[in-house]
Amino acid sequence: MRLLKVLVVLIVAAVVGLAGYAYFGDMQPVRSEVRSPVSGAPAAPAAPATGTATE
Repeated sequence: MRLLKVLVVLIVAAVVGLAGYAYFGDMQPVRSEVRSPVSGAPAAPAAPATGTATE
């Protein structure tokens, strides 16, 4: 019975600690710009414009 009380107290303390960390902790993500080259097939040539051009 005494072990059960200790276990319940530890579980309650863990839940309170987790809630406190979630509320007061620094939970902002670290943002940084990531650039990486894209490899693969070369880009297709651009299609000609289909408008009314005056030449």
